[in-house]
Amino acid sequence: MIFLASELMFFASLFAAYFNLRSSTVVWPPINIHLDMLSSSIGTLFLFVSSMALLLMTRALDRRRSRAAHAWLAVGILAGIAFVGIALHGYTQNTFSIASNAYGSLYYAMTGFHLLHVVAGIILLAGLFFGLRSRAMTANRRSGAQAISYYWHFVFIVWVGLYSAIYLIR
Repeated sequence: MIFLASELMFFASLFAAYFNLRSSTVVWPPINIHLDMLSSSIGTLFLFVSSMALLLMTRALDRRRSRAAHAWLAVGILAGIAFVGIALHGYTQNTFSIASNAYGSLYYAMTGFHLLHVVAGIILLAGLFFGLRSRAMTANRRSGAQAISYYWHFVFIVWVGLYSAIYLIR
């Protein structure tokens, strides 16, 4: 929980920089900025599905249903990978770069750090996928699985904030 709190403060500083710049700029985002709303919305849906799959995985672990837990975890991992693919494709389609202007710098810093967290989460989820076969992951001793699940839900919640600020509020 302390780790997640420190991550929250990190992303809060990025949001503070974004909204500070936004409030002091007349035209926001700059005129030459075109974002693909459809792709980012589909990516958001994939991350939502992934988060819900992790919720169902932990419930399956509570009920000692290891096959169901494995299946839900696989869905979560695949949906997370789909999110990464969509995000990387979106970067190639952007009409601006990190060096274009302050908006570009903040956009790539915010979404890039989030994407790094998603990749780290996928690695953790993959480790959990293989670790679920261990006797240590019984219903009474699954704090590791729960901690990874909390991290993944945190990553999704941060994305909801980023998606709202960058794509919806504009």
